[in-house]
Amino acid sequence: MSHSSDYTIQGIQHMGIAVSDMDASLKLYRKLFGLDIPFFDAVATAPLMDSHCNGETIVKRASMVMNMQGGCAVEVVSPTSFEPRPCVFEPQVGDLGIGCTFIKTRDVRAMHAHARDLVGDKCDASLSKTPLGEDTFHVRDLDDNLFQILPSDHWFSNSGHPSGGVMGGVVGVTDMDASFKLYKDILKYDKVLLDETGTFEDWADLPGGDQTYRRVILVPSNPGTGGFASLMGPTRIELVQAMDRKGR
Repeated sequence: MSHSSDYTIQGIQHMGIAVSDMDASLKLYRKLFGLDIPFFDAVATAPLMDSHCNGETIVKRASMVMNMQGGCAVEVVSPTSFEPRPCVFEPQVGDLGIGCTFIKTRDVRAMHAHARDLVGDKCDASLSKTPLGEDTFHVRDLDDNLFQILPSDHWFSNSGHPSGGVMGGVVGVTDMDASFKLYKDILKYDKVLLDETGTFEDWADLPGGDQTYRRVILVPSNPGTGGFASLMGPTRIELVQAMDRKGR
């Protein structure tokens, strides 16, 4: 059995985003998030996903893209062996699994103007504040996948684009304290920036956002120092537990 001292978690490599139209989504991500450096774009079977696909091996197209200003990559995925379909219910804050991707920016206001110009009402009309006091807003893609824009002062280069890459995401859990075993003890996101229960300004306009949640923001106390650390930069994971209902 591996012990915590036997390995080092370097951070988050990428966030997987499922879409219905790969070409249109890649075009949007290039314009909206500056994700214009491709690592690969290929169609292949995905046996590692069998446990999530009723035991069947699907065929999918996947494209890994990155913003060289800094941040983690995005793997854009769309099945080719069946027609992709959306969730059968409207996902709410606190539903289980990854519900939102964090995207970094140097200037939240400039990024907000950029996003409103590109996607209109799929972007929040105004800025709000996170519980940490940061300016922020949410934006959705062509399939209503949710992204939250957050400020960052860690950058690898400067192309002039208002957006950077991925810096983490929100994960819905059923039992916050039990979840710490994975996220704090194993993945080593062990430093708590926030642990607060209540209602929150930055979620007010999201489905279910007016309900009560416990939010915990985690970062690693010893950030990764691997070969891509300077490019990917600091990351954080936000765990959320719905207190008024059970997340689905």
